[in-house]
Amino acid sequence: MSHSKESDELIFFVNGKKVIERNADPEVNLLFYLRKVIRLTGTKYSCGGGDCGACTVMISRYHPVSEKISHFSVAACLVPICSLHGAAVTTVEGIGSTKTRIHPVQERIAKGHGTQCGFCTPGMVMSIYTLLRSHPEPSMEQIMETLSGNLCRCTGYRAIVESVKSFGPSSSCCQMNGRWKCCLDEDKNEPKKRASLCTKLYEKEEFQPLDPTQELIFPPELMRMAKDPQKRALTFRGERTTWIAPGTLKDLLELKMKHPSAPLVIGNTSLGLAMKFKDVSYPIIISPARILELFAVTNTKEGLTLGAGLSLTQVKDILADVVSRLPKERTQMYCALLKHLRTLAGQQIRNMASIGGHIISRQPTSDLNPVLGVGNCILNVASTEGTQQIPLNDRFLARLPGASLKPNQVLVSVFVPLSKKWEFVSAFRQAPRHQNALAVVNAGMRVVFKENTSTVTDLSILYGGIGTTVVSANKSCQQLIGRCWDEELLNEACRMVLEEISLPPSAPGGMVNYRKTLTTSFLYKFYLDVLRQLKMRDPCRYPDISKNLLRILEDFPLTMPHGMQSFKAVDSQQPLRDPVGRPIMHQSGIKHATGEAGFCDDMSALAEELFLAVVTSSKPHARIISLDASEALASPGVVDVITAQDVPGDNGREEESLYAQDEVICVGQIVCAVAADSYAHAKQATKRVKVLYKDVEPVIVTVQDALRYESFIGPEKKLEQGNLQSAFQCVDQILEGEVHFGGQEHFYMETQSVRVVPKAEDKQMDIYVSSQDAAFTQEMVARTLGIPKNRINCHVKRVGGAFGGKSSKPGLLAGVAAVAAHKTGRPIRFILERGDDMLITGGRHPLLGKYKIGFMNNGKIKAADIQFYINGGCTPDDSELVIEYALLKLENAYKIPNLRVRGRVCKTNLPSNTAFRGFGFPQGAFVTETWVSAVAAKCHLPPEKVRELNMYKTIDRTIHKQEFDPKNLIRCWETCMENSSYYCRKKAVDEFNQQSFWKKRGIAIIPMKFSVGFPKTFYYQAAALVQIYTDGSVLVAHGGVELGQGINTKMIQVASRELKIPMSYIHLDEMNTMTVPNTVATAGSVGADVNGRAVQNACQILMERLEPIMSRNPNGTWEEWVNEAFIQSISLSTTGYFRGYKADMDWEKGEGDIYPYFVFGAACSEVEIDCLTGAHKNIRTDIVMDGSFSINPAVDIGQIEGAFVQGLGLYTLEELRYSPEGVLHTRGPNQYKIPSVTDVPEEFHVSLLTPTENPKAIYSSKGLGEAAMFLGSSVFFAIADAVAAARKERGLPPIWAMNSPATAELIRMACEDQFTNLVPQTDSKCCKPWSVPVA
Repeated sequence: MSHSKESDELIFFVNGKKVIERNADPEVNLLFYLRKVIRLTGTKYSCGGGDCGACTVMISRYHPVSEKISHFSVAACLVPICSLHGAAVTTVEGIGSTKTRIHPVQERIAKGHGTQCGFCTPGMVMSIYTLLRSHPEPSMEQIMETLSGNLCRCTGYRAIVESVKSFGPSSSCCQMNGRWKCCLDEDKNEPKKRASLCTKLYEKEEFQPLDPTQELIFPPELMRMAKDPQKRALTFRGERTTWIAPGTLKDLLELKMKHPSAPLVIGNTSLGLAMKFKDVSYPIIISPARILELFAVTNTKEGLTLGAGLSLTQVKDILADVVSRLPKERTQMYCALLKHLRTLAGQQIRNMASIGGHIISRQPTSDLNPVLGVGNCILNVASTEGTQQIPLNDRFLARLPGASLKPNQVLVSVFVPLSKKWEFVSAFRQAPRHQNALAVVNAGMRVVFKENTSTVTDLSILYGGIGTTVVSANKSCQQLIGRCWDEELLNEACRMVLEEISLPPSAPGGMVNYRKTLTTSFLYKFYLDVLRQLKMRDPCRYPDISKNLLRILEDFPLTMPHGMQSFKAVDSQQPLRDPVGRPIMHQSGIKHATGEAGFCDDMSALAEELFLAVVTSSKPHARIISLDASEALASPGVVDVITAQDVPGDNGREEESLYAQDEVICVGQIVCAVAADSYAHAKQATKRVKVLYKDVEPVIVTVQDALRYESFIGPEKKLEQGNLQSAFQCVDQILEGEVHFGGQEHFYMETQSVRVVPKAEDKQMDIYVSSQDAAFTQEMVARTLGIPKNRINCHVKRVGGAFGGKSSKPGLLAGVAAVAAHKTGRPIRFILERGDDMLITGGRHPLLGKYKIGFMNNGKIKAADIQFYINGGCTPDDSELVIEYALLKLENAYKIPNLRVRGRVCKTNLPSNTAFRGFGFPQGAFVTETWVSAVAAKCHLPPEKVRELNMYKTIDRTIHKQEFDPKNLIRCWETCMENSSYYCRKKAVDEFNQQSFWKKRGIAIIPMKFSVGFPKTFYYQAAALVQIYTDGSVLVAHGGVELGQGINTKMIQVASRELKIPMSYIHLDEMNTMTVPNTVATAGSVGADVNGRAVQNACQILMERLEPIMSRNPNGTWEEWVNEAFIQSISLSTTGYFRGYKADMDWEKGEGDIYPYFVFGAACSEVEIDCLTGAHKNIRTDIVMDGSFSINPAVDIGQIEGAFVQGLGLYTLEELRYSPEGVLHTRGPNQYKIPSVTDVPEEFHVSLLTPTENPKAIYSSKGLGEAAMFLGSSVFFAIADAVAAARKERGLPPIWAMNSPATAELIRMACEDQFTNLVPQTDSKCCKPWSVPVA
């Protein structure tokens, strides 16, 4: 913070406590201030750009004119503290805690199982809490809008939504889906509720009621401040920037005259991003938030005048009120704006962003500006020279000279006129995700007709997302004036617009043909919409429009996910104190919800602690000629710069260096690190490190590049059974093809985090790390420093999501930080920002699958020859294991008698890809399902029939010769068929498709055989330490890591059963490598299996020791038995150990009993697609999983739902985009879209199969953490089914293989029609594309 005497005092309240900041720095945001200055760490950092919701807090303000207090949620990472003068901030700590009382919101999200890793939970809690402060009984629409700005990577959202829904007016009904039909109604389209199954995961009756009288009151002092008639300017001076907040419009205009280049900031949603991600800084920032004129609203018979300072949420509410009171024909413009305001950004951003800022920023993807620009809106601007009215038109939006504000002018308000009788306005947008996503293309369109005719007198069309500004089709519109609104005009308009709106093949953002197609698709929708309205006004004058076509005008509804979760209830004879098999709340659930659950970066700073920021390579393949860090070393706060020369031991492992030395082999490789007294200083100094490179050829980015240069990691892997050659000679048909599978970013909510604390003696170090594999981190640090492992203690309390991405990478990053700590002798905190995390760490392997399939005309597959190539990146990491797993598991549920599969890892100049949930299975099995579907299409058979025909039926052996019984596979398939009413719904889908041309539905059911675990026995070993204290309390430690998957909860359940004591007696603290040494990674779905065995073993040893005492005093208490043991000098502490499942694979012979058991499942999904835009709606999913005897059904169902939704993202949404040089374009939630709450199927049912014995695992349970990831492909194949229906109706040939993910672009371009055909095809070789597929 700055220390200038000229600064005013900044006064605001946090959780009811007054804060006076005398040295407020305008560049410090609220998130930093909360976490690092006043140490309220419940509010989390995850993305830094306002897109994820992890940092949500509530801000309350008093408005002296209305004399009302408003509460609104905001993204703390974008709120400058200087904007908080006179505000009250409420964080998750302020609404409840375990030390005082927990709030009903916190209680319900925890007890309703709406938390897993818990990192996103405080943000979720605060979004819900803020909603309830204004709407104690929120509607479905309010709930969905509120949650639209909060992302969760773990839960699948369903449990979170149910927690909020319990506050709603209809919460007495278990599930209401908007069609006034309960989800438990037992009709033909709903899953049957069986008496033998339990469907309650929690007791709603236990929830405490919402009591508004218990909330924090708004501080009276802030009311007095707001009413203060003295409106003097406030000035806050920081290190580089001065913030001035004038009190009157006159002062504002004078300031703007004095500082014409100073930006005006209210919401900071545009400028804040530029300052954060583009390192933009301004000497002066002016905040007009106290100017009342900027918040005025005037409503006249001509229209609305909206103050430029109004937030988008306020504008939405104002427009909704006017629309509800006026005839529809008068509110065309307002309805068009409302359509976008419901989906634009997330709730937090809509609460912050101002309408004036949205207009003035003139972003090329602005949703509102194209609509405002066609509507004859007027900007009312002012300066010291007077007022002026500027048309908000295409010239203004194109930033043309003479059409914009002068530097000294201020936008005061915008006039939005009401529509005239024969005026029609529509808005369109298509984004990668339904909510909280920038549009790929959007549009505003307006047409005016001569009264009582269809003759065009005025026409305006504006597009966003096409160029560097909003662009106009003005020439086309002018030529169409005077024409009749008919098909001839439409055809001519489409042709002219495509000629006028140019987009070069190398345009930033890519998707060139798709974006061009959207311009005409929107135009067609506008044409139909206007024709429909004309017909409604005068049915006799205008031609009939087929209902078959009109369905496309209905936007996909914003629906609340609901569903039924069913599982086998525990036996009625089971003792109540025995928790195994019961849906127990996550051990840390309440602490997640109160913000008390601590993560790595939540730890308090130590004396002399330094912050690390890294310099990464900007080249994909180059030699390092020189590295000059002199300017960085001279920068403020910098203590040292660390390079490869500073590494005392090994600089990494095999081909993967901690610090680049002599050569860089990918963009994002760490070259050096800067240690400074703050992260801001370290980050600024990295920009002053000068690295000179010399390019090295070749640069290999894609799988095709690697094949061309024969660039591979490791040898080819192969499995084979049967006689392929003879089988191909005996089949009816042969199908050959290939399919491309895109990668996936882990997007754990907590970024990679490590804290290294050197000790004073014996070269010891404490490593606090967010890792799945503490022992590997310990090993990497020890090797890097050249010291024994026994000097390194790795601590892992909990991890904010991992999914495989925190298996190997944290060890390397900890090594980087440990070198810095060794060199400086000071504690080091190394927290990757989201963009750096995505750039550096890699993700799921992209895959190219080639296949040759031989089959009979009845759909029976006789032979398959498969080749896999995965993009491993620049170093081995886990890639060779991933390709092995892809081969071992590719057959999925099918018995292919003659099968050969080969696989190779391609070495490229991309960051190393690594472990990811499912570990090769989601890629390999997807390829299999692709060619099974293609066989069905070739044979003109239903896909489910071909799947059934080729499925394993009896006890058999897999391709690696492991015997298994497919009985539960068949049971899952048949149960899913029954639960989903598959055939009834398939018939309904066909009927829908016959009645709808532009919207199509698809349905698919996919089976799954998933093998858990690892290929070596030693990976399965586990140890635990159980200690009983003389008061009867028990401390358990084990080698697993709590990643959100509930392993600690299950371990407490195991210890409770084995020791026959309540769970409340048992405590489980952090995992660390001194308590439990030589652990293996928590991965492979077996963490609870193996560590549970170790805990069980320890508890059984202790019970054996206590047994003589208990038998002599059978009526004694636990405490009495324990104390007696102590008196008798019987040890009350022991280690438990599980040696592991026997597992081995002989690749020479192609056989091995690798996996302890298989998890079976099936999923049926139904979707609806918009053939004109590529958008899709997930209507319903039914999942049946073989979980055997679940230790904790709530945890296991949560894992299934979360994995499925993550898989849904993998197969339909998430797209990593790389430049031809290997630069990752998608480095945050702004560009990379994981599923949000609106992407969850509207109906989402999960059933655990009635259990059968699984003798391999503890209590006959099964590990379910990864398996359901693949079931997300059921959504993909439902989309493919819908696309096939569209293509068939258009007379197009089938697409035998659709690439993954099935994004809106892929769906739209697959549904070829007259609009896609209008777009001229460009030669990809004529110019360099913006991005390239890397598989």
